Amino acid sequence: MSSVLVLNGPNLGRLGTREPDVYGAGTLDDLRTVLQSDAPETTIDLRQTDEESQLLHWLYEAADSGAPVILNAGAWTHYSYALRDAVSLVTKAGGTVIEVHLSNPHAREEFRHTSVISAVASGVIAGFGFDSYRLALAHIRRNGA
Repeated sequence: MSSVLVLNGPNLGRLGTREPDVYGAGTLDDLRTVLQSDAPETTIDLRQTDEESQLLHWLYEAADSGAPVILNAGAWTHYSYALRDAVSLVTKAGGTVIEVHLSNPHAREEFRHTSVISAVASGVIAGFGFDSYRLALAHIRRNGA
């Protein structure tokens, strides 16, 4: 494994300034640095979009290339069936998609308690801030996903 896609959905480009009491003070650039230091031999291809169609295309790319994915779909987690279907494409093709969340959705508003993608993801890690991503990366590295 030489590359891991780290895909982030809406509002995650505002990390560091958007509700730091919930999401932490670190930015996406900080996250990239942390992940790259954890896996210097791996290319961390970290991307963020506020456009759902872009995220779908990145997942299609993963389905076609076999690249493992760490996915924080943000609010789309709770209602995007198109995203669910794209994640399913990746995992049915034998790929890995680990759903991550910085906060614990189950400790927040009720609408956040349901993920439409968890059932088709390879695994879910939530509530540990940047460590949610780090744990996902460690799993991918350990299992050669």
